[in-house]
Amino acid sequence: MRRFGQPIQKGVKYVRRPGAYAIIPDGTDLLLTLQDADDLELQLPGGGIDPGESPVRALHREVYEETGHHITNLRRLGAYQRYTFMPEYNIWAHKVCHIFTCTPTLQISDPIEPDHTVVWMDPTSALEMLANEGDRHFLRQWASLR
Repeated sequence: MRRFGQPIQKGVKYVRRPGAYAIIPDGTDLLLTLQDADDLELQLPGGGIDPGESPVRALHREVYEETGHHITNLRRLGAYQRYTFMPEYNIWAHKVCHIFTCTPTLQISDPIEPDHTVVWMDPTSALEMLANEGDRHFLRQWASLR
């Protein structure tokens, strides 16, 4: 599986942290989330897969928590891994990121997860501003298939 981001650091104990994330187009824009907990980061909506939870179920839950939207028409694009420090959990994580594309349906509420703001942005701008190299890779791949 392809790795993005910083190299593995010797002597660091990493916790495996699988997650599910989505490229969510609606018309000409993408549904993204701006997380402003520790550092300001533009991200694909999604997050950690809880024990016993499938990537699809986790994606539905995380997109709702971070954007207030429900989603449909999920299609898996692939996966990548990265090694990073997660200050919100105070852990070094080996993140295995499952990437999907889907369609937003109804926005039920504002984000219920703290420190998340919904952002609608065109794909070209998103490619420049997404905080994560792996997310940018899959966004480029998705855009080339359109």
